[in-house]
This record gives sequence, structure tokens and C-alpha cells, in this order.
Amino acid sequence: MNSNLAERLNELPDLLSGHVLLSLAAITVGLAISLPLGIFAAPRKRFASAVLNIAGVIQTIPGLALLALMVPLLGGSIGYAPAFMALMLYSILPILRNTVVGLQGVDAGVVEAARGLGLTHGQRLWQVELPLALPVIVAGIRTSIVWVVGAATLATPVGAPSLGNYIFAGLQTRNWLSVLFGCLFAAGLAVLLDQLIRLLEVAARDRRKALAIQVSAILTVVILVSILPRFIDFAPPAQPNSPQQVASVRAGEGALRGETVRLGAKAFTEQYILAELMEDVLNTAGADVERLDNLGSTIAFDALRNNEIDAYVDYTGTIWATVMNRDQAINRHAMFVQIAAYLHEEYGILTLGRLGFENAYGFAMRRDQAEALGISSLADLATHANALEVGGDAEVFTRSEWINTRDAYGLAAMSTRAMDATFMYDAVRDGQVDVISAYTTDGRIAAYDLQVLADPQGILPPYDAIILLSPEAAARPGLADALAGLVGAISDTDMREANRLTDLERETPEQAAQWLFGEITE
Repeated sequence: MNSNLAERLNELPDLLSGHVLLSLAAITVGLAISLPLGIFAAPRKRFASAVLNIAGVIQTIPGLALLALMVPLLGGSIGYAPAFMALMLYSILPILRNTVVGLQGVDAGVVEAARGLGLTHGQRLWQVELPLALPVIVAGIRTSIVWVVGAATLATPVGAPSLGNYIFAGLQTRNWLSVLFGCLFAAGLAVLLDQLIRLLEVAARDRRKALAIQVSAILTVVILVSILPRFIDFAPPAQPNSPQQVASVRAGEGALRGETVRLGAKAFTEQYILAELMEDVLNTAGADVERLDNLGSTIAFDALRNNEIDAYVDYTGTIWATVMNRDQAINRHAMFVQIAAYLHEEYGILTLGRLGFENAYGFAMRRDQAEALGISSLADLATHANALEVGGDAEVFTRSEWINTRDAYGLAAMSTRAMDATFMYDAVRDGQVDVISAYTTDGRIAAYDLQVLADPQGILPPYDAIILLSPEAAARPGLADALAGLVGAISDTDMREANRLTDLERETPEQAAQWLFGEITE
């Protein structure tokens, strides 16, 4: 079997289980809220209008934004809680709206006839109005299920494992099989649940008890099979004679035996590779490692300071600009010292050290275009700014790096285009944009013959990769000792090659991390 396919299948039980649990929990609680609320609101038109408007406003918030908002609202908590809250809110509108519309749409003559027969309000509701409104209500439940199962793929950046892990990781590593897995299984799950609910509706409408029992049994089996991996560990045993185990004496094998370490990683190739490398090192020290990948930049830092992850790799420029809110670059060594002191004093975070390489922002062009226009530095861009377009990742144009560069070099006339970092390099190579905010350790810079423009004024800050430990992890000397061997061990060249292996050679982050480990231990 193809190794890529085998790895995707190996990940499926845990990711599908997390997706199903998250989706069903959100839908169940959403149903428990919206159905009674809809029943109460239906005869009270002003109240119904108000609650539907509120639910409608929530629904207009983009799913990823709503998920991200839940993190600070829940005190910086990541993982299941913010994802559940956001998806539960998302589930309410279709069920609430259809319950109100369905009950308000019941023929008034039928209700009056039931009243004439002496039925009480409760009897009319349960025996007449709800049965007649049932098809409309079930349609709302089906819509809610499809929405929630689809939106649950966006839970990955807030640390909740789901089928979205396939999509986010696949986009960043250009692993289209992984993206396809995430899309197909999420869509398949939504369609399957939708059709099972439809059959339950048919069974209720036609009073087909046997069908209701059969469908309920199938639904129960689907749910149980999906969530079983949450309670049973299907992880394969560690492979013997790996390079990591050969080097286990150097890594301090057994020093962390029995301890669990939670590693975080942001959503791009280099972070996956470094997280794999750290996991390998910690495994040789005897630790049980849990991973939270695809975290947003601020979410990863908040998770660390709240002790929800124990360690991850960040960059000095990121901490300087987004955590310390400094907008003027300084000498890299002074920056490191100030960052280490600040993080320890303010949050109790231990800055273990620099890994040895820098992955900075750098503005890059196709070499042939740069030579044709006579551009070798950012200062040269100003004379062509009106005719050039710069592409960058989703956050760069709001960061001080671009704002300061734009203002210092007079680049305000350049048009900007935000895109996922996965597509930036192909976009500049193919002439869809003229300049990109490249990452200096990306292997595609050399492979696509791009020229990183000089920064004569030194506007762009240094971005040394650093290992950060949470306040609780900092008090565990064994953890710091295990990871200390990585400090100063990775060169720019080695990191660039590891990134290239994944981005261009289609090797997995695990394989790239093994190669990198070999370079470190030689």
C-alpha cells in the first residue's frame, strides 16, 4: 500500500472519532436549546422575531472567526470547549427557525378543531401541532447537521482534532491526498447522517415502527464505531531500530518515562517537521507525547501560557511584534535576551534557547523579473510600486513587518493580495503576483529561482526559532534537559532542506524530521 495512503488511513480513526463526538455534542445541545425555545417563541411573534434575529446574526459570523472568538471568551482555553461552543451556536438557527415556521404554519382551522374537541394546550401541541410541523422541524435538523459537520473541519486551528486536520495539514504540505481525505470523509459523514435522519422522519410520518428501529440501530452503530477509537488506543507500536532509538543514549532515554508531554505546532510545514523532531527526542526520553497541530499563532502562545501545551517552537520576531507589541527591530542577540526575560517575568514561560536557524519574512521576486526591472532591494521597488502586486499569507499585511516596510520604502502604491501560504510560491513563479512575503527557510525559494530582496534599512526583524516551555513544563527539569540537545543544532541550510523534502519532494514531515535528526546526530 502507498505509504501516504497508509498514513492517512492510520490517522482516520482518531480524527473521525473527534469529528463525530464534537459534531454530535454540538447538535444535541443545540437541539435541546432551540427546540423548546422555538416551541415557546412560535405563538409569540415579537419574541420569535427577536430570537431569530439574534440567531441570524450569529450565523453570519464566518465559522473560523466564531471559533477563534470562543478562545478569548473562554479565558484562552483551546481544544474541545471553544470548538463545541462555536458549533453549538451554529446549530441553533436552522432548528429554531424551522420549529417556529413549522408551528406557525399549522392550519388555524385544525388547531381550532382540536380546541373544539376539548384538547388542552399541551395535548394540542403534542398530538396535533408538533406532528404536523414535524417535516419542517426535521428539515431544520438535517440542515443543522450538514452545517455543523462541515464547520467542524474548521475546529483544527483552535486545537480540537477533527477531519479538518487532514485539510489544514494537507494544504500546508501540498499533500492533496490528505486534503481529499478530509473533504470526502467530512462530506460522506454529513450525507450519511442527513439520510439517516430523513429515514427517521419517514418512519415517524408513516408510523413505520420497524423502519424506525432499523434506522436507529444503524445510527447507533455508526456513532459507536466512530467514537470507539477515543476509548481504545489503536496506535501502532514504535518501530525498532529507528535512528532516534539508536541515538537514545544521547537523548537521555528513560528520563521522562511515564510522563505525558503535549507539543503544539502552528499550521505550516516547518512547524510540523519541528514538532515531529521534538516528539522523536521526547519519545527516546520515555515520554508519552500528545500533539496539537495546526494552531493559530496567538492561539499557540495562549495555550502555552495557560499550560494547555507544554512546549512548541516560536520565532523571536513573532513574539516581539505580537506578544510584546514592539514595532522596531533591534539586534538579534539583544532581542533574544529581552524576549526571554519578558516571557519569564510576565508569564513564567521558559525560553529554552535558539534552535540555530532563522525563518524570517523576506520579500522575494522571480530572479528574471527582478533583473529585468533592475530590482535588488526593497528600496528599488518604490519606482515600480504602481505596477506591482505583492502577495502574502493571511496575516502578513496586518503585521508590523509589512506596515513598517511599506512606510519606510514608500511601497503604499503596491496592491496587495492575501492568500494561503501554500499557494504564494506558485503564484509568484507563475506571474500571478510580482512579489511575495516569503519565508527565508522555504526550499521553494531556491527551487523556483526566486531572489530575496535586500533590506538596506534593516526594517525586518530577526526571526530566530526558539523552544518555549510553559510555566508548568519549566518546572520539570527532565523535559528541559531532553529538549536542550536541540538548542543550536539546526542550521539554516538543514532546515531549508527539510522543508524542501516535504514541500517539493512530497516526503512526509515525519520523514523530513528523521532526515533532520540524522543531520543533528552525525
